[in-house]
Amino acid sequence: MITGVLVKKLVRHPDERGYFEELIRCTDDFFAEGFGQLSHTFMVAGVVKAWHVHKTQTDWWFCAAGKIKMAVYDLRKDSPTYKELNEFILGDTQDNVIVKIPSGVAHGMKVLEGPCHFVYVTNRTYDPTEEGRVPYNDSDIGYDWVQGMPITNKNIT
Repeated sequence: MITGVLVKKLVRHPDERGYFEELIRCTDDFFAEGFGQLSHTFMVAGVVKAWHVHKTQTDWWFCAAGKIKMAVYDLRKDSPTYKELNEFILGDTQDNVIVKIPSGVAHGMKVLEGPCHFVYVTNRTYDPTEEGRVPYNDSDIGYDWVQGMPITNKNIT
């Protein structure tokens, strides 16, 4: 796992009406950087948004409806996980998570199942000077955003 990237497994409390799921508490160590802004984006299947990086801002990503494949790539030269890549699936799964992305870590997503309602929290309010971009097809990263869902080997009994 890339240093500073954290995953918070969510706990669902179902009943006959649906379920309640707590996302972030101000008392979570996971949320130590604190609140700056809450944002929502709507996307259709197949959309790719990559790569994005912040100078000092921390993001927390949550897919409320639909399903995304998320990738993070460590661009911090002083990090022990420099140039490492991690992938996550977020969204309509029983084991949905929130992913914390520290500054200096490039991040992007592909909508696997849409429509997608995506919610993210940042520890700062929007500042265009904070934003950085890396081309989706950057040869140093070498990530293929066209690929589909990862195939897992599961024993069928």
